Amino acid sequence: MVMCRRRGMLTVITALLVGFLSAGVTVNAEEKIETGIYVEDVNVSGMTVSEARSAVQDYVDSFGEAQITLHAIDDQAIVMTASEAGLKWANPEIIDEAAALGKDGNIVQCYKMLKDLERNNKVYEIKFEFDKEKIKTLISEQGAQYNQEAVDAVLTRTDGAFQITEGQAGVAIDVDASADIVYNYLTGEWEGGNGYVDLAVAVQEPRGSAEELSQITDVLGTFTTSYSTSNSSRSANVANGCRLIDGSLLYPGDEFSAYEAVSPFTQDNGYYMAASYLNGQVVDSLGGGICQVSTTLYNAVLRAELEVTERYNHSMIVTYVDPSADAAIAESSGKDFKFVNNTEYPVYIEGITTPDKHITFTIYGVETRDSNREVIYESVVLERNVPEEEVIYANESLPLGYCSVQSAHVGYKAQLWKVVKVDGVEVSREQVNSSSYNKSPRNATVGTATADPEAYNAIMAAIATNSIDQVKAVAGAYQAQADAAAAQAAAAAAQQPPAEQPPAEQTPPPAPPEPAPEG
Repeated sequence: MVMCRRRGMLTVITALLVGFLSAGVTVNAEEKIETGIYVEDVNVSGMTVSEARSAVQDYVDSFGEAQITLHAIDDQAIVMTASEAGLKWANPEIIDEAAALGKDGNIVQCYKMLKDLERNNKVYEIKFEFDKEKIKTLISEQGAQYNQEAVDAVLTRTDGAFQITEGQAGVAIDVDASADIVYNYLTGEWEGGNGYVDLAVAVQEPRGSAEELSQITDVLGTFTTSYSTSNSSRSANVANGCRLIDGSLLYPGDEFSAYEAVSPFTQDNGYYMAASYLNGQVVDSLGGGICQVSTTLYNAVLRAELEVTERYNHSMIVTYVDPSADAAIAESSGKDFKFVNNTEYPVYIEGITTPDKHITFTIYGVETRDSNREVIYESVVLERNVPEEEVIYANESLPLGYCSVQSAHVGYKAQLWKVVKVDGVEVSREQVNSSSYNKSPRNATVGTATADPEAYNAIMAAIATNSIDQVKAVAGAYQAQADAAAAQAAAAAAQQPPAEQPPAEQTPPPAPPEPAPEG
């Protein structure tokens, strides 16, 4: 009996071996997956490889609408779906493994695996992958609205006294850290349903405190210039530019741009048409005179010994400061005056204009320089170029008698030097800048438009002399004649009796209105 049983067992094993050998162990895309194999909750038993891939991909995609709530600031939140986070099936190779189960390996191993499947299902785990850059972009774009900027402490000066307004802390989402947190949650903890994650939030402390700002009491530098000869428009521009700079507070390391502070040069920003330099000519432009504001501030900054990072001289010399002590700003040529607060404390800029047309900038801070130390700035003229010629421009669009004269501008080459004295004794001398100013000849624009040939020839003959004074005399004579003729015509018109008006009854009735076009 024992022998028979052994013979029977050998017969079964032999039959199995024959079956495996005849079937082979090569897996192809259309071969059916064995019974009892799952991928997560998807039963892939009896499916081909392509059918199983499609079924599992659909299963993965079904999680795409799961909502992940990202808690931002206070009660605010960002809600994104898994698909928006770049949900992806990370281990699709498990389908090939599932298809090979019970077919790959030696005969005994395959037989054992198939028997195991009869008793216990084989379940493969799906791994999810996400796009960290997509997560970061979403947090950055949607989270920006919840950020609360820190409000720095404010210092103001009114009636000669400082007032301090405390700042407020701000909060902002740390985008990089938050993206890491969300990514790690999705790839390590997320189970496919709705989720909740706290984002990383950074607190931004305001700059300045009452204690720090209360120390700003010392005058570091001050300077005054006069614009008493300016007309009303230029005076208004100087006062407006001063107002826009007044009250500026710079913390250590801050850079100040005069152009950014006073621009744009528009009527809405308080500017008027006034004289300014352009291509060697004096022309009217919106904001004319603003360079006196930047120049006055420049000299106050020099005396405060703050770090000047950008400064340009004018194209032609100005009269309200010494040569090379000016600082021009111009939108068209990109000129700006900039400086950095290189002290260890905040500095405050006060700007004042007076009824007698003086502008003063004073820079307040914490004085750390020795009291016996004195700083002086000296202007040194290296070269002076006086224009000898005169230039006359004939303009056929202007009436004969018109004559506008611009004074000559002397050209200069100059340097500004900083001299430091201690106890009245010079200890250092260094060059601050160098400047080159163009010369511009005295010039006149003369009108030549007239119907009188004799008058035209007379003005052209005067222009040919290249003497502005001769042109002025001829133009003035013809202008006087024109003024006299206009006065006579006005007097004659005043002596004429008023024209008779027709009786009221003779006035024709108004014409009927024309029909309006159809809409």
